[in-house]
Amino acid sequence: MALKDIKAKILATKRMHTVTRAMEAVSAVKMRKTQQSAFEGRAYARAALSILARLSGSRDVQGHPLTKAREVKRTALVVVTSDKGLAGALSSGVIKAALNAVHGTVAIPIDSITVFAYGKKGDEFFSRRGYTIAKAYENKRDDVPLSVMQELSNELSAGFLAGEYDEVIAVYSNFRSTFEQIPTVRKLLPLSVEGISEIVRDIRPAKGKWSTEEVTLVSPNAYEVEPSADEVLGILIPRLVAISLYYMLLESKASEHSARMVAMKNASDKSKEVTKSLTRIYNKVRQAAITREVSEIVSGREALAT
Repeated sequence: MALKDIKAKILATKRMHTVTRAMEAVSAVKMRKTQQSAFEGRAYARAALSILARLSGSRDVQGHPLTKAREVKRTALVVVTSDKGLAGALSSGVIKAALNAVHGTVAIPIDSITVFAYGKKGDEFFSRRGYTIAKAYENKRDDVPLSVMQELSNELSAGFLAGEYDEVIAVYSNFRSTFEQIPTVRKLLPLSVEGISEIVRDIRPAKGKWSTEEVTLVSPNAYEVEPSADEVLGILIPRLVAISLYYMLLESKASEHSARMVAMKNASDKSKEVTKSLTRIYNKVRQAAITREVSEIVSGREALAT
């Protein structure tokens, strides 16, 4: 290989290293920002959950249509994936978990599953395989308002009440630590205190400054509801579903940025190794060329002397 070609490869690898280092830094900032947003809003989720916990012992909650379990014949599947790549196997892990959730135990026909895809990767995967895509959302922005999730929650609640779906399942990537993102399956409807509690607990990472806080709920024996249980629950339950979806999205965002940060760090480290290897090759080739030139000069001088 010519010296010029080796030098060009070294320069290209260094430029790639600069890009990956910048992407690593950006992903790290976005990851911390998203995780902080999820944790700072946790008090709101806990307050809403505490209301449901206080109501959970009443017959009004147990008899509400959105909390009643029934035989599952039709499923609404909410899949939260990313729109962009360079994040390792993050989206493929979520998609695999979603397939296991709906096809793992019982052979459910495809036409009985309605997919709500939040993210391009999930939309493309399920649409290519013949699943019904009720709605597809872009997942590019980091500052998604709660109103978007409220709109999706209202549609899912209305479909569940109308009998279009017998259960609503959400699959997303749960952020546990910088190097650990777990594909997680949660049942949104029929709603239960246990299901919402698990989602709130998922906001607490495995390590870091936010990893020590625990979620405790106290449910009294009696609770008086005004103006009426139906009116309160009709607003509260879809709101809780929206909050759950919103925090799933935040967890998925934190996982995406974390996975991309790790992938870019690995790429940066690899580019350093490649640069060092190419530099050694460059020096060897250059030294060989210099040695050859010196040998030619010495040989020529000896030939002239004779």
